[in-house]
Amino acid sequence: MEPDPYQRNCGSRQVLDRIGDRWSVLVVLTLAHGGKRYGELAHRIDGVSQKMLTQTLRGLERDGLVTRTVHASVPPRVDYELTDLGRSLVDLVAGLEAWATGHLGEIEAARARYDAR
Repeated sequence: MEPDPYQRNCGSRQVLDRIGDRWSVLVVLTLAHGGKRYGELAHRIDGVSQKMLTQTLRGLERDGLVTRTVHASVPPRVDYELTDLGRSLVDLVAGLEAWATGHLGEIEAARARYDAR
């Protein structure tokens, strides 16, 4: 049977949840330019809590979109990098980012009109 995200039990819904999540999008975009350490990700993605960043990275790793490499050093060093599958998402999420930033003024104006009613 073909995947059908309109069916409640289809696994593609979980994939959409993962790649449509705000933090996942920002992690993928941050890693698009190369591997980063956890602290670099946390610094770049303003407002993400340690708990949410950790959960997001684990989910992306579980889904095969990110690799996690632990280096034996003191203190331990952990690097995150997109896999080939993760890199295949970059253009898609970059397009979302461009659309969101390019249309932000229109969205804010629409919200203001709606809220004024």
